[in-house]
Amino acid sequence: MGRPTIADIARRAGVSKGAVSFALNGRPGVSEETRARILRIAEEMSWRPHSAARALGGARAGAVGLVIARPARTIGVEPFFAQLLSGLQAGLSARAVALQLLVVEDTAAEIEVYRRWASEHRVDGFILVDLQVQDPRIEVLEELGVPSVVLGGPGRHGSLPSVWADDREAMLSIIDYLAALGHTRIAHLAGLPAFQHTQRRIRALRDSARRLGLAEAVSVPTDFSDAEGAAATRRLLSRPQRPTAIVYDSDVMAVAGLGVAAEMGVAVPGELSIVSFDDSVLARIVHPALTALSRDTFTLGEQVAAVLLTAVADPGEVRDLQTPTPRLTVRESTAPPALGRAPKSV
Repeated sequence: MGRPTIADIARRAGVSKGAVSFALNGRPGVSEETRARILRIAEEMSWRPHSAARALGGARAGAVGLVIARPARTIGVEPFFAQLLSGLQAGLSARAVALQLLVVEDTAAEIEVYRRWASEHRVDGFILVDLQVQDPRIEVLEELGVPSVVLGGPGRHGSLPSVWADDREAMLSIIDYLAALGHTRIAHLAGLPAFQHTQRRIRALRDSARRLGLAEAVSVPTDFSDAEGAAATRRLLSRPQRPTAIVYDSDVMAVAGLGVAAEMGVAVPGELSIVSFDDSVLARIVHPALTALSRDTFTLGEQVAAVLLTAVADPGEVRDLQTPTPRLTVRESTAPPALGRAPKSV
């Protein structure tokens, strides 16, 4: 049996299709008795509104889309995304709006999903994450005309509104703290180099190196995974002149780096200080607990949801929203470098 239609309901109820439409959409024009009978029959027939037909009639889909182009294995272990998704869902479900999530392998696949979902009227808006340098997705979303919000910034996202925190200021706070402790050889295990926030953090370290007169400041791109975090840490700690502090762009990589330091007999924080750009339960339960940049990621998700819902309801009212800069929470993984002690050669 095919998908039941309004015409099928009308035949069973003995009324016109117009009366069924009035009843299903809560519009006046039918008696309460008739409305109740039509709704009961629709439920018995498992009728559901057709999203494309609803869109043609001006109705909303009641869902927003989030498409993430990262390896699924890295998404699955990142507490940041778990908290972000929880906050998004909380903010959306309070307005009876669903979150439609899809993980794809690359940007081309992500753009194809945007085009398909927009043509099928599957969602009322999109949430764009991992803002790229010269991001091709911005022009596509503007062309599609579907309300969209960028998580990231500032700027470089066309006419789309954004919710963002100052990654540069956050990175500067880390480097200033490490330099105040006496560290002059600092390494940064960065994320994917195509991401704007990765580039801002790399530039912040480079600028700090000049301003503070650091002996060495190096950024090493990774895919955010624990495997690459561990491998890059092992290479850094195998140098004749290894860094005395490492900043990791994710808590997962920071925990992996802590494990490598233990494996190589490098004491944390006695011989190596570790800082995570993300804070989570992972950073707090390891020993030593990790110094990290803390922010309320759940609330960030709620804020993104609120901005997108405003864009859907009234695009003219939407403005960029700058959220508080993550604050540095000092724990046991950072200390002054062991001055006067030559680094071990491994």
